[in-house]
Amino acid sequence: MTAIPPTGGWTGRSVPRVEDAALLTGRGRYMDDLPIAPGTLHAAILRSPHAHAKILSIDASKALALPGVAVVLTSDEVRRLSRAMTVGVKADVEAWPIAVDRVRYVGEPVAVIVAADRYIAEDAADLVEVEYEVLAAVVDPGAAAEPDAPRLHPSLSGNVINERLFRYGDPDAAFESAANRVAVTVRYPRNSGTPIETYGVVASYDPGEDAYDVTANFQGPFSIHAVIARALNVPGNRMRLRTPQDSGGSFGIKQGVFPYVILLALAARLADRPVKWIEDRLEHLSASVSATNRVTTLEAAVGVDGRVAALRWDQLEDCGAHLRAPEPATLYRMHGNMTGAYAIRHVAIRNRIVLTNKTPTGLNRGFGGPQMYFALERLMQRIAIELGLDPLDVIRRNLVPAGSFPYRTATGALLDSGDYQAAMTRAIDQGGLAGLIETRRAARAEGRLYGIGYTAAVEPSVSNMGYITAVLSPAARRKAGPKNGAQATATIAIDPLGAVSVKVASVPQGQGHRTVLAQVVADALGLEPGAVRVLADVDTARDAWSIASGNYSSRFAPAVAGATKLAADRIAEKLKRVAAGQLNVAAGEVDLANGRAQARGNPENAVSFARVAAAAHWAPGTLPDGVDQTIRETVFWTPEQLIAPDDEDAVNSSLCHGFIFDFCGVEVDRLTGAVRIDKYVTMHDCGRILHPGMVAGQVTGGFAHAVGAALLEEYAYGPDGSFLSGTLADYLIPTVMEVPEPVILHYESPSPFTPLGAKGVGEGNCMSTPVCLANAVADACDFDDVTLPLVPARLADRLATEEKPSREAPTRTAAPAKPGERKLTGEGSALVAAPRQAVWDMLLDPKTLEAVIPGAHGVRKVSSTRFLADVTLGVGPVKGRYRAEIELSDLDEPGAVTLSGGTDGALGFGRGSGRITLAETAPDRTTVHYAYEAVIGGKVASVGGRLLDGAARVVIGQFFKSLAAHAGGGKGNGSGLLARLRRLLGRGA
Repeated sequence: MTAIPPTGGWTGRSVPRVEDAALLTGRGRYMDDLPIAPGTLHAAILRSPHAHAKILSIDASKALALPGVAVVLTSDEVRRLSRAMTVGVKADVEAWPIAVDRVRYVGEPVAVIVAADRYIAEDAADLVEVEYEVLAAVVDPGAAAEPDAPRLHPSLSGNVINERLFRYGDPDAAFESAANRVAVTVRYPRNSGTPIETYGVVASYDPGEDAYDVTANFQGPFSIHAVIARALNVPGNRMRLRTPQDSGGSFGIKQGVFPYVILLALAARLADRPVKWIEDRLEHLSASVSATNRVTTLEAAVGVDGRVAALRWDQLEDCGAHLRAPEPATLYRMHGNMTGAYAIRHVAIRNRIVLTNKTPTGLNRGFGGPQMYFALERLMQRIAIELGLDPLDVIRRNLVPAGSFPYRTATGALLDSGDYQAAMTRAIDQGGLAGLIETRRAARAEGRLYGIGYTAAVEPSVSNMGYITAVLSPAARRKAGPKNGAQATATIAIDPLGAVSVKVASVPQGQGHRTVLAQVVADALGLEPGAVRVLADVDTARDAWSIASGNYSSRFAPAVAGATKLAADRIAEKLKRVAAGQLNVAAGEVDLANGRAQARGNPENAVSFARVAAAAHWAPGTLPDGVDQTIRETVFWTPEQLIAPDDEDAVNSSLCHGFIFDFCGVEVDRLTGAVRIDKYVTMHDCGRILHPGMVAGQVTGGFAHAVGAALLEEYAYGPDGSFLSGTLADYLIPTVMEVPEPVILHYESPSPFTPLGAKGVGEGNCMSTPVCLANAVADACDFDDVTLPLVPARLADRLATEEKPSREAPTRTAAPAKPGERKLTGEGSALVAAPRQAVWDMLLDPKTLEAVIPGAHGVRKVSSTRFLADVTLGVGPVKGRYRAEIELSDLDEPGAVTLSGGTDGALGFGRGSGRITLAETAPDRTTVHYAYEAVIGGKVASVGGRLLDGAARVVIGQFFKSLAAHAGGGKGNGSGLLARLRRLLGRGA
């Protein structure tokens, strides 16, 4: 406490991060690093291989017989011990954390296996036998909304679970009188945050108290605590939820861990032991939450000068198989901001929420903003093009006027502060737009595809809890009672030696809580930041918190740091009153500075901070009247601006509103379709900047996420609901090689609504960058419409001239795969050192089949041409046990035979056939030729294209190669490519 604070205080400076020392030296304590109680069991989850199917039976007897297995939890126990989870809208439907009666997406939990360790639990999962009746699936939201679409929930009349219409102003009149109408239809894809650390839960149950104690890397919002407690049938004080201080990223996704909190809590209750589960990467990709995909048609009524008088929105939101809280938050978070940064007074909105056979959705960085701005800013570019105007002029003419803040939007948001025109001008001047325009001119003169994109956006932060109730009609809201506001909580305590501790109900995922809050408190108490310790874990049984607590919607700087500032100021005022008596001056003349309490007019008249703070501990009788204590102060801060939606459905859905103006230059390779970002400039007004270095980190991180969303990332599903991007070889995320360094600029307009004047900044580029890059690509390629992600293949197809069809007829026309399946074909040949008849005889020998079938544990002959086998197969990181049936048909001894078979197991299912022909090409020499077709489905199909189309074909072809090698007198020397692949990919691959 001897350092002299810099002029102007610590806040607003890029001081070294307190967090970095532990994180950079490998001393972080993440979920999987936390100590667990002796005797803790471990869980594995058996997941659905089908997108849609009835569950006919579940037989866990073999799994329970495996030594070390304690419990197999299925829907029977879940329904007996818990209640259905809260559904995001009023509808006749139940949502459970496990499949009940039917599965509705690939990866849905079907059973939880609890054992002595994870290895045993995974092996036992392979032994759980589930019989399914496959149903038709629907993954396209438009198709799902049709009346005749396969229905996910029989209790509903269709898959559209909610629809609402909104009108603000007089949009019909505005469209009637408009000189022009311009419209776009866009499809925003699913993507996710893919944090380095996946989900993790450790749960225990106390039967004496009927209480659960759960540690999970849950992000919040803590309104979900009530959902968990209700589902577990216990009051909130018997559902203790703890979150660790360190997190390997979340970006909103880890709010989706809560169904697993329920499952693991129930598993611990049945096992009567603590249970731990750490999600693996395949589970996270295929079955954790992702962002919603949305189909939007947006039409504008436009004047001849490009001014927009009215907007007409039609939004179809795909929330997957179940509508789980807090959804439909993604659709309604931006409701007050549907006009973006523009002064548009007439708006019509149609919102529909549809269910499909895909993973349930959740919060993802910027949730709602990327989907909304992709439509709005694509529309603004189309207006400029169709009216022959400069896109910059269209943006400028429609911006909210300077000097009009706080500004109430047509749909109810109260934009707190800003000067959008000044920020835009600064970005253009300091970001070098004139030079970028010259670069485009020169590139086009050389015949290169070069384009410039623009985006203007408002970034909301500090969500109003009431915005989600806009999904209800005004009458339904009145019946349910008002829900609105936001709350942040901070506690500051001082120990007997004057050390200061800060506790907040917000768990960091990289925002630098410990550093920034130490700066804020140090300024208020006249200390150096190193004298302040910040505790950033959360324990609902110990800490002050509310259902609005958590780290989401960019709440940290404006709300959490703001509440901490208020708590620090309250303690400072009490300390000044205590010090005044010791210094013999009025309390108003006391300053806290340089680790002391000192008289303002005579700094030498001072006493140490520790001595003043210690008085409440050591001499409480000396405290002045009206100062009850100074050792602890807790503040619950609630902004008054966040009111409930009114009867006209207007809602101020967020407290703060930053402004973003981006522009970029990109070049598209005319041959390959590859997109190169030449320059990216992003201007942010995030109010008062508390730590410039961390703001730059948040902007850069959001930009990297957005580059992935724009150019690479998509949760892809087949028409049958099979998941096609189940590995990081198929779901591509950007690396430092794909993410250029953006030019980051700032314009500060402090918010009048927050204690520190700060606004959010961590989500903005996820909202602005995808559409900015899309606008640039559209400009480069002269496209009317663009679809994300902007992968090279998609762009190259559109850029290329139409190719003439091949004159060569295909050698084989494969039958189409059935729902839930993926087609594979292949052929090959091998020279066998054996007579043709000897090879033929081996095909009918069970011992031969056991030797050559990859991963076979045993083969039993049922008839002269039918065999049963128990097989373990692995495809890359996916491995499991199957029951296989093999049959020989179309026998033409000793020249040809068809070998067919089917499998079913924890990894999924498959069937295939191969035609084998034997040709004696020399004495004791036989050429074995094979051609096969196979289809597979379930988890193994979710591995995806690159790995599956290579490794799975090796698995299928392995049988024929092994047959040839075995007939030749052995299994080969194991030195060839096939053998190396087999060793690389695991047994049977």
